[in-house]
Amino acid sequence: MKGFTQIKKNQILFMHIIVWAIIFLLPYVFNTWDEKGETSSVDPYRSIKTVTNFLWMGLFYLNAYVLIPLLFYKRKYFQYTLVLFASFCIIMLLHGALFKPFVTGRSFNFVPSSVHNIIPFLFTIFVSLTYKTLADRMQLEKEANERKQENLKTELSFLRSQISPHFLFNVMNNIAAMVRLKSDELEPTIHKLSSLMQYMLYETDEEKVLLQSEIENLQSYIDLQQQRFSEKLKLYVSLNVKENWHAIEPMLLIPFVENAFKHGTGIVQNPEIEIELKAENGKLYFIVKNKFIETETIKDKTSGIGLTNVKRRLELLYHNRHHFTINKRDNWFTASLELTFKS
Repeated sequence: MKGFTQIKKNQILFMHIIVWAIIFLLPYVFNTWDEKGETSSVDPYRSIKTVTNFLWMGLFYLNAYVLIPLLFYKRKYFQYTLVLFASFCIIMLLHGALFKPFVTGRSFNFVPSSVHNIIPFLFTIFVSLTYKTLADRMQLEKEANERKQENLKTELSFLRSQISPHFLFNVMNNIAAMVRLKSDELEPTIHKLSSLMQYMLYETDEEKVLLQSEIENLQSYIDLQQQRFSEKLKLYVSLNVKENWHAIEPMLLIPFVENAFKHGTGIVQNPEIEIELKAENGKLYFIVKNKFIETETIKDKTSGIGLTNVKRRLELLYHNRHHFTINKRDNWFTASLELTFKS
């Protein structure tokens, strides 16, 4: 980031050099004609104008980096005008001091010379003011965008930190039940949990992961939950992914399934969960359905965290590129997501 900032500064410096070089060299591009219609190699007025351009350049930067921040931005307009007037008088005095060495045979006249130079003076002030205000506005917008990005990263990290403990809590409960039952599936279950923890601790720190990686860990989570409920739960899973190379926000799909197991089991009679995932034509379609009891009142302290966080993360990361709906009908809870991948 520091190197990029230095490159931008070098580009701005190069642009300033080019602009001033054009201003200084422009008078020399055109030939000067004398009274006989012949070209003249020496033009004393052109020479003094070249030297005076250095004064305009100094005024440009004095106004941009000193007078505007100290006076104009602080609305000290009267003092600002006085300083500009004094600057113009000083420039004209210096211009007069340079007049005699460059122009022979003529004496310097302050009033006509001031009238002649008032337009370059006002033009320099105007361009300097425009440059400074635009540059400062762009800087403020840049800082605002940087703060927005930092706030976004902070909020996303906070949302992920809410999801992970809830997820681990349910998985550890599964393992505890298997230990009590002395199940032969304990060892493969621990391997799956180890894989999931590795995914959560390392890969979820990335902004994006491959869809294939998210699906593999989603399948591991489903397997762990299926081991817990065994034949008590009717589970239908269809993961039809034709395009698994897309990138996706990590831990985005698991909360859908986590929510279904959380509220679609327990006191629900004949629990059923349906999970369908498709990825084709640059889009992801994900539907999770579970039976639930309308009058359910028993909820733990973490109820509702999963899908609430998913909704917020979708708004932050996939704004205008997703469609997320929740539907409750005939004792079935359906969470549906349609998401367009970036091309």
